[in-house]
Amino acid sequence: MKVPRSVVFQSSTILVLIVSLTFLISSSDLSTNFKLPLLISPSSADRSSNPPLRVYMYDLPPRFNVEMLGYKYSTAPNSTNFPLLPRHFGVKRQHSVEYWMMGSLMVEDVDGLEAVRVQNGDDADVFFVPFFSSLSFNSHGRNMTDPETVVDRQLQVDLIDFLKTTKYWKRSGGRDHVFPMTHPNAFRFHKDQINASIFVVVDFGRVQENVSSLHKDVVTPYVHLADVYPNDDPPDPYESRKTLLYFRGRTIRKDDGRVRVKLAKLLDGYADINMQESRPTGSAIKASTKGMRSSKFCLNPAGDTPSSCRLFDAIVSHCIPIIISDRIELPFEDEIDYRNFSLFFSVEEALKPDYLISKLREFPKEKWVEMWMKLKNVSHHYEFHYPPVSGDAVSMLWKQVRHKLPEVNLAVHRNARLKIPDWLKTR
Repeated sequence: MKVPRSVVFQSSTILVLIVSLTFLISSSDLSTNFKLPLLISPSSADRSSNPPLRVYMYDLPPRFNVEMLGYKYSTAPNSTNFPLLPRHFGVKRQHSVEYWMMGSLMVEDVDGLEAVRVQNGDDADVFFVPFFSSLSFNSHGRNMTDPETVVDRQLQVDLIDFLKTTKYWKRSGGRDHVFPMTHPNAFRFHKDQINASIFVVVDFGRVQENVSSLHKDVVTPYVHLADVYPNDDPPDPYESRKTLLYFRGRTIRKDDGRVRVKLAKLLDGYADINMQESRPTGSAIKASTKGMRSSKFCLNPAGDTPSSCRLFDAIVSHCIPIIISDRIELPFEDEIDYRNFSLFFSVEEALKPDYLISKLREFPKEKWVEMWMKLKNVSHHYEFHYPPVSGDAVSMLWKQVRHKLPEVNLAVHRNARLKIPDWLKTR
């Protein structure tokens, strides 16, 4: 059969092109001759290198923050005079995340920081509001009927009035503003007026879903009261910890914490369980630290809200946490799998007679050692430092704030271009 001349010509042309292309590829740099389409946009590539989060921190008068620590300032503190947290700060220390986040933005000329302060809000990714709302609650009349609460209320009113005059709040409706509020009663009077913002909270035990949620907010650890345990390297860690299960704290609690008194009755009388009623005094914290360091497992039931500081004391003490709280939310859980170094029991399981204790006694030594080693490897993520240290709790918190930015930016940009009321909210 005779092949048409046009087909022969087309085939010859294709062959010549292939040969020419092969020559070009072999004799020159492909990237200089061909502009291939980018699979990743330049902006995405830049984000993958993780430059520090750019944070604008408002220069609030000292009455909103450091003066509550007992220091006197005429103007907002700076990198040269930022105060140290008082060593003997008692139980208030567990709610001091606000202090550590503020302090992390005071540091200058340090490489490897997760967040850096910018002086111009136009350059910022987020806006940090350094109001010590938890300390304000603890300092200004903890009882709602106490006359001192007027101070806490007025601080909240003054702060909101100020923020609403700023162009950055007006631009975003506060969505890109970060408020630490780790005490469940922090910002108790006017929290609903800032509920579009990013809250840094320990859990969601006493808030309504339209005010605070896992969707928009960041879960933080409590600041540990127990000292860190840097030299925990015994030849046989399992045998060196003589107590099977340890708990020291208050057993009479409200709400989710009612499980504590039930557990105390259920676990009473076992020789290898140390469960003591105690208040968080200085001597009690020292005793608790010693007890956790000498125990294989540490009991962590809910407090008045689903979480408690005790969990993070156990972590820095390298005591395997036994978590009994059905509604607990945990910090950094998108990066850390707590099942690698913790055991979880529902309240129903924990209250079955002999169920919990039998599970712990049957737990294999080899598995315990494996979990203990993993716990040691992650415990630095729950330590608070000033100046901040790479990978510490504050660094992890700023990473979590960064994770919220895509949705924040979506909401800000979308609302800025809408010409009618948000139609999605009417569906």
